[in-house]
Amino acid sequence: MEHKKHKNLLFTEGPILSPLLQFALPVLLALLLQAMYGGTDLLIVGQFSSAGEVSAVSTGSQVMHSVTSVITGLAMGATILLGQKIGQKRESEAGDVIGSSICMFAVVAVLVTAAMAGGAGSLARIMHAPAPAFDSTTLYIRICSAGSVFIIAYNVLGSIFRGIGDSKTPLLAVFIACVFNILGDLLFVAVFHMAAAGAALATVLAQGISVVLSLVIIRKKELPFTFGRTNIRFHRQLVGKILSLGFPIALQDFLVSVSFLAIIAIINGLGVIASAGVGVAEKLCTFILMMPSAFSQSMSAFVAQNYGAGKMDRAKRGMVYGMAVSFGFGLLLSYVSFFHGTLLTGIFAQEEAIILAAADYLRAYAIDTLLVSFLFCFTGYFNGCGRTTFVMLEGIMGAFCVRIPVSYLMSRRPGVSLFQVGLAIPLSTVVQIIVCILYFIRSEKKKAGTTHITR
Repeated sequence: MEHKKHKNLLFTEGPILSPLLQFALPVLLALLLQAMYGGTDLLIVGQFSSAGEVSAVSTGSQVMHSVTSVITGLAMGATILLGQKIGQKRESEAGDVIGSSICMFAVVAVLVTAAMAGGAGSLARIMHAPAPAFDSTTLYIRICSAGSVFIIAYNVLGSIFRGIGDSKTPLLAVFIACVFNILGDLLFVAVFHMAAAGAALATVLAQGISVVLSLVIIRKKELPFTFGRTNIRFHRQLVGKILSLGFPIALQDFLVSVSFLAIIAIINGLGVIASAGVGVAEKLCTFILMMPSAFSQSMSAFVAQNYGAGKMDRAKRGMVYGMAVSFGFGLLLSYVSFFHGTLLTGIFAQEEAIILAAADYLRAYAIDTLLVSFLFCFTGYFNGCGRTTFVMLEGIMGAFCVRIPVSYLMSRRPGVSLFQVGLAIPLSTVVQIIVCILYFIRSEKKKAGTTHITR
């Protein structure tokens, strides 16, 4: 692919807010479609199957989300490195970054598929899947794991294009997947009554079609550098750099996902209604936290380019803008989720007990919606600066020092509500925000001291 005139965003010059919003909007729409993609499974299964099947999709999809979060974290290493190369105007090295990413993730895809397919039953047991949902949970995980290669390919492609300032191609990819997933769910679940297994099969087929069509589109895509077959090889130094940037994010995302899986396992012990209710709330949460998630991803790309160009004041201003916009949207979503949760949870379930349980748990997320507006922009900023190890450590601390122990302790109280168990989530976010603020202040003081000495 030759170097042509391109329309990707350059974040190092001109206004800040307008290009940041221009980049974040397709990311937001992609997250919306991705949430619809996952929510469709639960919605259609909830309308045509039992609470056990809803629980199976809930638990199984959380397991697959954990796997996906690891891949996304690793791929973020490519996003950061690619953005920094562009900011440094080292376009000749950018093609090698993409080629190395392709080779590295091809190996990852094989390993993940083998591990997930063989360990589906063990994962269902670890998750304490309720007895009525155990077999369906195992089957859901096994079918989805067969399509791991497509899940990995989609996330790697998305990370690469976000790194060059293009958030529209990933949006197109997830749109394709969403359309085919809805069609597949209607066919396999509503028509053939395959329940959770049908939802899993629809997911795999949709991902496969999306990747194939996306590759066809990408072949015609204009890049800000030369990329060809000769770039597709293991560049040891670049692979090492991608891993050094991406591994801390992947480990943090994995362990944070494990913490949420642990919460689900704790709640699964409260019965199938509680399990199904939390599953519904978690699906809604993907919609509620969409804006801060979009700015977190956008912030990494924005800051990476400015970090590479040495324009850190511009990067910090972008972070503040992201926080302000995210918080504004969060106010509305928090109000609706806290005071009118049943209107939302009723979309995904028919049984009144599940609707009420989901709404109760959702109230805790309503509080977290306001808080993550700050946390996610902080983590996007630090990731873009390459400080991924710190992001990993603060994420692990929040998960294992606050979220899991508080959830467990609350669940042991007689007559505990799902809202009380869920309060562990915003409490963890508060602790993480405090840590981020302290680290940011320390970094700025250290930078100021270094500049003073240099002068």
